[in-house]
Amino acid sequence: MFKKGDVISKLILVLFAAILLLMVLGGRLFTDIEEEAYESEETDRIVVGVSQLGSESGWRTANTESVQNVFTKDNGYFLLFNNARQKQENQIKAIRSFISQRVDYIVFAPVVETGWETVLQEAREAGIPVILMDRQVDVTDKSLYVTCVGSDFVEEGERAGRWLEKDLRKRGMDKETVNIVVLKGTEGSSSQIGRTIGFSVVASNHSNWNILEQEYADFTSAKGREVMEVFLKKHPDIDVVISQNDDMTFGAIEAIRDAGKTVGIGGDITIISFDAVNTALEMVADGIINVDIECNPNQGEYLSRVIEMLENGEKVENQYYVEENVFTIENVTRELIEERNY
Repeated sequence: MFKKGDVISKLILVLFAAILLLMVLGGRLFTDIEEEAYESEETDRIVVGVSQLGSESGWRTANTESVQNVFTKDNGYFLLFNNARQKQENQIKAIRSFISQRVDYIVFAPVVETGWETVLQEAREAGIPVILMDRQVDVTDKSLYVTCVGSDFVEEGERAGRWLEKDLRKRGMDKETVNIVVLKGTEGSSSQIGRTIGFSVVASNHSNWNILEQEYADFTSAKGREVMEVFLKKHPDIDVVISQNDDMTFGAIEAIRDAGKTVGIGGDITIISFDAVNTALEMVADGIINVDIECNPNQGEYLSRVIEMLENGEKVENQYYVEENVFTIENVTRELIEERNY
């Protein structure tokens, strides 16, 4: 004879096993339905997997919107989008997911330049073309990706240097010692590397340009402020701040003002920034930021044109640069700021 408690215990075990079985079968059924829906959605559409490096700035947000506004169903695309949140391992995982889902094209903005050979080789073996967005990768075999759409970061750095040359000459300071600090972006990123190299090329022609210190500030306002506070304590005689993006510039300006110094036209410290987002251009118009070197985030249309060329069997170039400008108080208008989408 079974005791009443034993019977209840067995009934509970049987019920638990039945629920577990239903969950497993249900999960498989849901997966099959999801896969069918995906395959149905992608029929007659170009499937593009995009791995964005993060959302660290207003510029990056605009870059993401540019991509999402182009790769739409109305334009004949099915978009799989991933935010890597500034981690390379997340991007590699996303790219492998795109490969397993058999997308037609992979687009990604690499967090850093190195460490991509293996996953790009996997994409090539799967026959999926890879297009770089915004930033470059450092690989021995350049055929691992089709092309890159983005900015000429070295040229941006040189533009900053050439503007400083002209400004110092205009103010009669071209022979004086000029003390400079540099807020650099994410270590190892293409924009950080290129802008640093470009400015250094111009600076090397001026023995009176004294670069006091350079430090990474990760393209964020909080880190920009933190690093600038340290610079000000160590170097009370800073003349020029080179900030490799607007978000770092915003933080740096806060730190400078808190230290009792002034910035911009007629101020204690000249501010040279990069990106030219709307908020920064308003500060250029107000004379707070002396110059802003544009980095154009609207790259979606360029990417779409590249894919159309590939679909038509046309040859594409190794690199496509977006159009960019240099903004000062002389050429920034309220109309310009209102018309821009970033």
